[in-house]
Amino acid sequence: MKIKNSQKISLFHIAWKNLARKKTRSLLTVVGIALATWVLISLFGFNSGYKNSLDRDIDNLGFQMLVVAKGCPYEAATLMLKGGTGLKYMNEAVVKLIVREPEVESVTPMLMQVVFDPNKGQSGGLTAFLGVDPATFPKLKPGLNFKQGGWFTDPAALEVVMGFEAAELEQREVGDLYLVPEKEIELKVVGVLERSGTQDDGTIFLPLKTLQKIFGQEGQLTSVGIKVNKEASLADFEEKMFKLPDVQVVSLTQVKTTIMTLVSTARILVFSIALIAILISIMGVINTVLMSVMERQKEIGILKAMGALAGDVFKLVWLETSLLCLLGGLLGAVLAVGTSRLTEYLIRKLLPFAPSGGLISIDAGLILTAIGAVVLVGLLSGVYPAFRAARMRPLEAIRSEEE
Repeated sequence: MKIKNSQKISLFHIAWKNLARKKTRSLLTVVGIALATWVLISLFGFNSGYKNSLDRDIDNLGFQMLVVAKGCPYEAATLMLKGGTGLKYMNEAVVKLIVREPEVESVTPMLMQVVFDPNKGQSGGLTAFLGVDPATFPKLKPGLNFKQGGWFTDPAALEVVMGFEAAELEQREVGDLYLVPEKEIELKVVGVLERSGTQDDGTIFLPLKTLQKIFGQEGQLTSVGIKVNKEASLADFEEKMFKLPDVQVVSLTQVKTTIMTLVSTARILVFSIALIAILISIMGVINTVLMSVMERQKEIGILKAMGALAGDVFKLVWLETSLLCLLGGLLGAVLAVGTSRLTEYLIRKLLPFAPSGGLISIDAGLILTAIGAVVLVGLLSGVYPAFRAARMRPLEAIRSEEE
């Protein structure tokens, strides 16, 4: 028989009432689907958010490549272990060799120095200084914003710009004087940076020439940041840089690729867990709908005896499956959005070196895709219970119920 619009509406009400008969069972099935949807949305939201934040942090660095002296223990952990004594230097003449390459858009030379500060805590600590070129460094570090003040007034000025955490630790503001440990030289604080969530927060910046003079390292550098033209091949340019004497090259693109590879590995593991959750949810849907069908054999038999076609019964059971999956998908989406901040907090606890900015990016497209995927999978899982209900013979269904 042909179903009219009024019959379609009644079909929906029948499906809804059938699910409401076993509230606990239906609710548990919906919760299972919701949890699977929650994991899916959070997982893909993390994938998108982490990648975007990492791209933004690397873009904020301004340079895609770092040239350092061979054997330079540039990582903060190594500097801490060696107390700053393991720093390797290269002559600043290397800057001229780099600039002459046609792929180079701009460069910024840097000199790092680490000194022991007896005023830090009971046993003292290390203070990191970074000498930078005032003409090029700010342009290649657009992500650094000022809480107070600004950059140096002169390339050789006796001035410092303090990272957010460094300023808090030293309790300094713009206009205060800062005494360089071990050197007994006072410098004027001209700027305090906003928190960036990077190692720059704990760094004290000086003009390059000033730092070279204070520490007796005239003409020496520890690193050179390089920004390459957009049309240039980073791989080919990196090969050129490897030919420079006594230097090594750190490509931030390689660093990003390595990080994303590690994240992808972890994501595959989490995705596997999400897949298992989805499979368990599917089994729950099949179990719920199939049990509902078996419990209503007499009703289905009466419906078919009254003239309902196999297709009508199939649609009824399939509609019940759709409702379960749609409700679970919607609840899972609400959970994913509502707990995104908590999820991000937990991720940052597990990944202490996560990029700054939002790690979970959930938009309408992702939500609709996830709900659509869950409903589609649910519909596929409802084929068997619906097919079994549609194949029931009226008399056999009624008799089996009476027995």
